[in-house]
Amino acid sequence: MIQEKRIKIDIRHLNLYFFKEKILKDINLEISSNQILGIIGPAGSGKTSFLRSLNRMNELETGSRIEGQILLDGIDIYKKELNVVTLRKRVGIVFALPVALPMSIYENVVYGVRLSGNNDKTHLDEIVEKSLSEAFLWDEVKDRLSLSGLRLSGGQQQRLCLARVLAMKPDVILLDEPCSGLDPISTTWIEDALTELKKLYTIILVTNNTMQAARVADTTAFFLMGELMEVGLTKKIFTDPVKKETNDYITGRFG
Repeated sequence: MIQEKRIKIDIRHLNLYFFKEKILKDINLEISSNQILGIIGPAGSGKTSFLRSLNRMNELETGSRIEGQILLDGIDIYKKELNVVTLRKRVGIVFALPVALPMSIYENVVYGVRLSGNNDKTHLDEIVEKSLSEAFLWDEVKDRLSLSGLRLSGGQQQRLCLARVLAMKPDVILLDEPCSGLDPISTTWIEDALTELKKLYTIILVTNNTMQAARVADTTAFFLMGELMEVGLTKKIFTDPVKKETNDYITGRFG
């Protein structure tokens, strides 16, 4: 029997403004649990702004305002009474440039956990091994956890940042160009990790690399000038898109 997909995030008529400029325009999108949603589109299409809407990071910038709803497990994340810190634990984000902290690999991973008040060494040890393993980094660093995270390569630092997010036990992982600037081998490590992680998490991946979306995403959404032009199964988006603009973008005619 085919298991029905469960909707993890339901976005309804989302509009995002910075001051008077409308960045996102009436976005309607359902994101299923335990899948990778790839988000593609040219620069300035609203991909990162959309991603940052999902854990309210746009609020950190002056002049931002939203209309519409974003429901996480049926709860509107923009309700005034909702705890934003708790939300950002549940919806973690990995940025384009790795931001390793100037401390050991071990302390990088448990940084957020310690801030939450958990300092039990046995528990922290378990979190470090589990998180680094899920990020496909444990075997490379298990014998040098006291080494500064800044001493790792760029690709390793990005996986370390992923491990730091995983340590907080999120429901959703947001990735904003996580392989930008990485070599092909490091990119493969990240992609392999994501393919395994979707068994446990819902993943939303913004990428300018259309072939990366084709390789790892279950569904793909194409954004253009703040609008969601098309969304569907990745294979269909890349072989038989509905919109001419989608086809023009993925075939390199613009973007």
